[in-house]
Amino acid sequence: MKKIALALTAILGLAASGAQAQNYPTRPITMIVPFAAGGPTDVVARIVTDHMSRTLGQQIVIENVAGAGGTTGITRAAQSQPDGYTIMMGHMGTHGAAPALYPNLRYDPTKDFAPIGLAAGTPILIVARKDFPAKDLKGFLDHMKANGDKVNMAHAGVGSVSHSTGILFNSIIGAKPTMVAYRGTGPALNDLMANTVDYMTDQIVNVAPQIQGGNIKAYAIATPERSPALPDVPTTKEAGLGDYQVSAWNAVFAPKGTPPDVVAKLNDALVKALSDENTRKRLQDLGGVIPAPEERTPESLQKLVESEVARWTPVLQAAGAKAE
Repeated sequence: MKKIALALTAILGLAASGAQAQNYPTRPITMIVPFAAGGPTDVVARIVTDHMSRTLGQQIVIENVAGAGGTTGITRAAQSQPDGYTIMMGHMGTHGAAPALYPNLRYDPTKDFAPIGLAAGTPILIVARKDFPAKDLKGFLDHMKANGDKVNMAHAGVGSVSHSTGILFNSIIGAKPTMVAYRGTGPALNDLMANTVDYMTDQIVNVAPQIQGGNIKAYAIATPERSPALPDVPTTKEAGLGDYQVSAWNAVFAPKGTPPDVVAKLNDALVKALSDENTRKRLQDLGGVIPAPEERTPESLQKLVESEVARWTPVLQAAGAKAE
């Protein structure tokens, strides 16, 4: 009888869980963005959740939890109740570079999440304060060779996209600048515009408006082709640095154990957002790259995470990068 009772309890529990997933969501959803407001991850999150909220019939509320290159917010999100009411916007740094930089990382990007879908690709640009003496990338590289130890580079924290792509850039050009960490790319960009720091590598969605407004200087975009959002900015190959080719990405995740039906509903809302012309235009106007339909699935995102961890671990270890 005891075994029968336990079995019935389990069946009733599964039924209740299924009913809960079927009715989901019945209240607002929190999306943890692991950086300060105003940065590229925050911008992408606010654009896609605007449409996702309408599809789901419940507001997705953004909560910025900055620190440790994004790993503080992602750790908190990973440990949340897996009920679909706490999700997160991860990116190349938090789910690709972090394992190589944080030996005591409290999550495994490949195992501790329920992937929902890729939100946007974000090409990387090499940018500097508007009064930096070099006029183009060649001049910048010459300046770095002569004055590299006197130059400082901003980034959004160890493990962030701006840090990881900056480490790669510096290793390629042989530069060893003073690295200046911030609690997000937004504050880092503010100091770049204020001429407090010299340069950084950052995602296009964050820097495009400032480049267009003449507030900072862009030397090159690290993609094979120019971006329609910044047609006057040459590619790194055009500018003489073809070895530096890198793009970042942002994606939506839920904690491991989130019911499959809930993941499916969240994925459906994300896919509909990326198919919406207004959402697409908002992302593309900032230089964001809309994922192809086959790239928007949970399965595709899982493969992307696994490949990114495998890609960035040897690069960052070879450069001697680590969290301090």
